[in-house]
Amino acid sequence: MIGVRTAGPLTVRGVTVRTAAALLTTAALATGCAAGGQDAAGAAAGSGKGAGTPRMTIGMVSHAGDGDTFWDIVQNGAEQAAAKDNVKFLYAHDKEGAQQAALIQSYIDQKVDGLIVTLAKPQAVKAAVRKAVAQGIPVITVNSGGEFSRAYGALTHIGQDESVAGRAVGEELNRRHRRKALCVVHEQGNVSLEDRCAGVRKAFHGTVENLDVDGTNAPASQSSVEAKLQSDKDLDAVVTLGAPMAAIAVRAEQEAGSAAQLATFDLNSAVVKLLKAKDVTFAVDQQPYLQGYEAVDLLWLHKANADVLGGGRPVLTGPALVTGKDVPKLTEYTGRGTR
Repeated sequence: MIGVRTAGPLTVRGVTVRTAAALLTTAALATGCAAGGQDAAGAAAGSGKGAGTPRMTIGMVSHAGDGDTFWDIVQNGAEQAAAKDNVKFLYAHDKEGAQQAALIQSYIDQKVDGLIVTLAKPQAVKAAVRKAVAQGIPVITVNSGGEFSRAYGALTHIGQDESVAGRAVGEELNRRHRRKALCVVHEQGNVSLEDRCAGVRKAFHGTVENLDVDGTNAPASQSSVEAKLQSDKDLDAVVTLGAPMAAIAVRAEQEAGSAAQLATFDLNSAVVKLLKAKDVTFAVDQQPYLQGYEAVDLLWLHKANADVLGGGRPVLTGPALVTGKDVPKLTEYTGRGTR
């Protein structure tokens, strides 16, 4: 599977990651299942023609804001799995919960064969997700709100445990002898972002202060971080919760004349460059490519062979902490849009 081949040898510290086991399980299922008398994975293996199973339509609704490169990587994974699995892949996004629910309803109305949704604002989309399930549309949740997934009727959740990821960051800050951290929340009301900061706070021996900014407004976000660093000289660590915010925080630190160490959640090509330049000390990789790829592939496997992964628990794609020494491999993978 493409999702397995892209994984490189990265440094993983401070947390047990079950990603490899989950991927091996998926690979074993894909190579062993038969649908309609045909080997489901064998239809795609080596031929480049994709699966011979009936055409499916899968819709995905995320909470992405405009310009968030993280979701480009998720889509890359989903689209490559869709090409392999003979799936028509549809994607829509909106940062507002009510609009996310409306987009889910639009896919229900189109009678899609499967749905992938994020639960960043779970209460806003709960009714729509449950309606899809009630109408026989299998749902997989990804990325955020995993603790709500099973209650809403989803087959499984694919992503990282945000609290565990936050604690891993807190523990790494301890190892770096930091004492006061600023946790920059770029989307208010996103439960996953709140869980990340709470996890940092739980494990960190120092103090953590949250700062809410508008992640879709880069100049205003930079000004807010810069002002905070100028007013509180005790801040010696800044944690951003998404890759696009990392570059914004770097500029804020430079303008403020701050020596605080910067860490970030998530990767993109810009973050890899910042790791190489040592402007970012470490990043938390949750492998968004796998979230898109495995979600599409599991919905296909569910339809082709009634397969389900996770056993009622999330299928974890992270966290893994990466540093400057991981840059050579990461440069290759981010360059092709898979990390």
